[in-house]
Amino acid sequence: MSSASASEPDTGEILPDWVRPIVKESLSERAYRELRVALMRGQLRPDTRLRLRPMSVRFGISATPMREALLRLVAEKALALDARGTVVVPRLTLDQLLEIRAIRTDLEGRAAAAGADRRATEVDELEAIHAQISQCHASRDFARAVNLNTEFHLALCRLGQMPILYEIVELLWVRCGPILSHLYDNGVPDWEPHPHRRIIDALRRGNSDAARDAVREDIEHGGSGLFAHVRA
Repeated sequence: MSSASASEPDTGEILPDWVRPIVKESLSERAYRELRVALMRGQLRPDTRLRLRPMSVRFGISATPMREALLRLVAEKALALDARGTVVVPRLTLDQLLEIRAIRTDLEGRAAAAGADRRATEVDELEAIHAQISQCHASRDFARAVNLNTEFHLALCRLGQMPILYEIVELLWVRCGPILSHLYDNGVPDWEPHPHRRIIDALRRGNSDAARDAVREDIEHGGSGLFAHVRA
């Protein structure tokens, strides 16, 4: 007699070796995701050392899952190993920064153009985020402004409703987020109007070309001060 229950008939099918029971998200996965978000949002500056023991204590997990999370990000080139084997936040080279900016300009511009005919309520989210950024400028809360700037650009890409593009843009932000932590090193840039305002206005008018141009201005001119922080 078959040991399979009536609700799970034995079909005689042999499952491939890679099939495993689905389990809850591991501690390593959670640490990986939190570190990834911190990188995207500029909460970890270039050259920051992420030593295993202090990081394990900070996350409240053992060394093994913490090591797995860190090495996973090293494999993705979001983190690196120094000469002593310590995990560090890498500093971009000039060529890397220019390449990432060029790809972001293309992809985020495409998302903005695609989002130019979206509902007003979806553009309202961008308006609300930028309003918070302006408040941070006034209070000189630049760490939060950097965080919100990331959210603005990711929300803009979600507006385009292109999931594959969004995944690629997220990867780019994991790589460039740390250097963007220097965005306000010289205070608030003298923009009038702010490129975010031009993006929002173009979206509300349904002008895809203007939205794309405003994204290019934001990325190319807004981050011009970052070149002082690249690796030779």
